[in-house]
Amino acid sequence: MYKYLLMVAVLLAFSTGTVGAQKTYTYSKTVQQACASDYHKHCGEYGIETEALRLCMDRSGHSLSKTCVNALVDAGEVSKDAVERRKRLGH
Repeated sequence: MYKYLLMVAVLLAFSTGTVGAQKTYTYSKTVQQACASDYHKHCGEYGIETEALRLCMDRSGHSLSKTCVNALVDAGEVSKDAVERRKRLGH
């Protein structure tokens, strides 16, 4: 279960809005499973469902696996347009 919660980190990669300090994030099991490796590789030191994790994943967005990115798009956590824009800009 811990592994799946870590996937939440992936969503950080595409967050564009301002997040309050007390905000927590809940992500689907599909996203959690698809992004577990990305979480461990890039942001494993951050707690699950935290703003710090979201910010770390955002900074790591260009390095996230295609599987993770696709799961985020499918879950509506990030738009295809945002993903394409980041690719073009090299982020």
